[in-house]
Amino acid sequence: MDTLVSSTTAPAPVALRKLYFLRFAFAAVWAALLFAAGDTLGPAAVTLLLVYPLFDVAAAIVDIRSARADGGSAPALHVNIAISSLAVVGLAVAATSGVPAVLRVWGVWAITAGIVQLVAGATRRKLGGQWAMIISGAISTVAGASFFAQAGGDDAALTSLAGYAFLGGVFFLVSALRLNRARNGA
Repeated sequence: MDTLVSSTTAPAPVALRKLYFLRFAFAAVWAALLFAAGDTLGPAAVTLLLVYPLFDVAAAIVDIRSARADGGSAPALHVNIAISSLAVVGLAVAATSGVPAVLRVWGVWAITAGIVQLVAGATRRKLGGQWAMIISGAISTVAGASFFAQAGGDDAALTSLAGYAFLGGVFFLVSALRLNRARNGA
């Protein structure tokens, strides 16, 4: 459940809807691949762990360009880029220490990104469809705390991240559909 925000007041941009649909598809495929990779930190799992926040960075860059094209600004997106970039580095280091370390880093990332997403959804609420982003941000924050707690127990599992990513993708899908309805006046 990653963060995408800008403070545009223009009608819901087509680019944002497309980006949300893409984020859903990416999250669904990523979750399936991570689940298939299992709970070991092999090359496939580590690669997937690093690709997820990198995709978040790329999506935020696309969103920033979209916001600028609509005459808006996107300060929260810049924060998101910084947080997700740090997550890539943190996950790369944590992967050398084991699953609990990965869950701790992912948990901190989910908490901070969730807070940013919650604020961002509130800022964009006039576009429509942002209630899903607000809820997603809140869930991300709670899930992040859960991952952090799970890291200290015997049930530390990478596959729990797959469910988290898929649920985040569903929220992007809901937002994309709601943005489409808002655009069509429904």
